[in-house]
Amino acid sequence: MSRTVADVLLDRLHEWDVEKVFAYPGDGINGILASFGKQDDLQFIQSRHEEMSAFEAVGYAKFTGRVGVCLATSGPGAIHLLNGLYDAKLDHVPVVAIVGQTDRSAMGGSYQQEVDLLSLFKDVAHHYVHVINVPEQLPNVLDRAIRTAMAEHAPTAIIIPADVQELEYSPPTHEHKMVPSSLGHTSSPTVLPDDASIRAAADLLNAGGKVAMLVGQGARGARAEVVEVADLLGAGVAKALLGKDVLPDDLPFVTGSIGLLGTRPTWDMMKDCDTLLTVGSNLPYSEFFPEYGQARAVQIDHDAKYIGMRYPYELNLVGDAAATLRALIPLLERKQDRSWREGIEDGVRRWWETVHMRAMTDADPVNPMRLFWELNDRLPGNAIVTADSGSAANWYARHLRFGPDNRGSLSGTLATMGPGVPYGIGAKFGHPDRPVIAFVGDGAMQMNGMAELLTISRYWQEWTDPRLVVAVLHNNDLNQVTWEMRAMGGAPKFADSQTLPDVSFAAFAQGLGFEGITVDDPAQVGPAWDRALSAGRPAVIDVICDPNVPPIPPHATLDQMTETAKSLFKGDEDAWGVVKQGAKTKIQEFLPHRS
Repeated sequence: MSRTVADVLLDRLHEWDVEKVFAYPGDGINGILASFGKQDDLQFIQSRHEEMSAFEAVGYAKFTGRVGVCLATSGPGAIHLLNGLYDAKLDHVPVVAIVGQTDRSAMGGSYQQEVDLLSLFKDVAHHYVHVINVPEQLPNVLDRAIRTAMAEHAPTAIIIPADVQELEYSPPTHEHKMVPSSLGHTSSPTVLPDDASIRAAADLLNAGGKVAMLVGQGARGARAEVVEVADLLGAGVAKALLGKDVLPDDLPFVTGSIGLLGTRPTWDMMKDCDTLLTVGSNLPYSEFFPEYGQARAVQIDHDAKYIGMRYPYELNLVGDAAATLRALIPLLERKQDRSWREGIEDGVRRWWETVHMRAMTDADPVNPMRLFWELNDRLPGNAIVTADSGSAANWYARHLRFGPDNRGSLSGTLATMGPGVPYGIGAKFGHPDRPVIAFVGDGAMQMNGMAELLTISRYWQEWTDPRLVVAVLHNNDLNQVTWEMRAMGGAPKFADSQTLPDVSFAAFAQGLGFEGITVDDPAQVGPAWDRALSAGRPAVIDVICDPNVPPIPPHATLDQMTETAKSLFKGDEDAWGVVKQGAKTKIQEFLPHRS
């Protein structure tokens, strides 16, 4: 029996070890859908919206290290993929998008759902986006899309007109203007800087007296090397947001996050250091680095396109993080004066005490920080944690303590709303034997998270470990933007744009057969985690949070505090609550600590 182009497409995806395709149907991909019905090697995972399919593919790729694949119909379906694909682009995640197109005979005729998809995708998938017009193109175009996504850590796109999907497949022949292709992709080569550059970097780092390190997701495979270098240099180590799981938070010299969502010990370390070593990070906020001229600096990154950015680095080493650090280690001299390192560790101890004290501060009714803090002692050792954009990202960055085997991520560079729940779904399909916890604000939950609970209800019984817990910060406010308006614009809360309609997320979850838990008392937070993590089915913890607990970092500038104060005298409906909670939160830094 003859095979169609769509049949061969799915067969070849399977030969590339693709197991899941995150998708939403439409008549522009009818030929591919028909082929799914004839095979058992690939699982078609149906989301509630094409954007969710893309986010799920991103989450799957982030947590497995494999290529994520998403599929959508022509026109509006393809358009809907864009936000998730831009998330992949900006966070350097390998994703392949396969999209339909109108029949070739109709193209150029202003036909229904006809969109110039090459132009649409040329920015987000600029590394590789092509149309398959004849069957003989299929192997080469698909293979290159997958290889390019893997090599560039980026999204790519394949466009297949509807009529081409149903054509009888014929392979490329041994003729002029035919392009054959083959399967397989070895692991990326290990790039190492030259010996002279390694020696120069070692000399610079050895000369420093107060060394700070910053690691990002590019250092994920170099944990042991980062720890050894930090020990030799007597350095503290800060983590960029996408690198939160690079090092466990129980290491005494790990200062935590940097940037707008950063911690006090990281801020202090960057303000006082005389030497900086950055490994695998492209943190965009240069104001959180040392003052220009304050520190001599070295950067290590495997991608030369991102080297030498954000800070005036004296030496820029293009190389694999682990291999480059291993080459440096024999040349580094162990710092004999450990006072700098000891001061950092003292600051870290005090910081975690401050975080605990803040989390246990009373609020009306529940302090959102407590939701995160209470999880720390209950977090399963192999759990995967996702967070949505918004105030949930603040508490995720500062309050969660990851162990050595925990993984976590969010939309780092795009910082888009909406990926928290679909990331969690993608993580579960990549690791069905691991518990997943998603922290989501009520704005993001209303935007798309509630709909994707339906996706969870469809598939959760396939997972070895059924635990997918969605913790909702329910404050009826688009809280992050409200605080940004106050702190950065000096504007009071604008209720028409910021206030959300009230809904019971727990009741919605119960209607799907999930564990639905409402928390409106601080004492209920810990027991709610215990109940959710032992339920044996997906769970939603609906936490009624105080919107007036400030997510402003401990190193907030005088200008930001002044602008916030100004906003409260311009008719902000929550002025008194903001003043009260802000004072209670800030004062925890100055109260007596055990350390």
